Amino acid sequence: MKLKVVIHTAEEGGYWAEVPAIPGCATQGETFEDLLQNLYQAVDACMSVDVDAAALSEHDHIMEIAV
Repeated sequence: MKLKVVIHTAEEGGYWAEVPAIPGCATQGETFEDLLQNLYQAVDACMSVDVDAAALSEHDHIMEIAV
């Protein structure tokens, strides 16, 4: 799986990054190498969260919207 990552230079030094495809998935590192290592751990942790499926009845509808 490939994910796009947005890498920012932190004002106080080092770096921080976010994964737009996984809301809330972000991390930081003092060096670029630290950041990469932390990114793998953050993505693994974010993807391992169990999310209960929504309870749907026969009267419910599923719709996808763009915002």
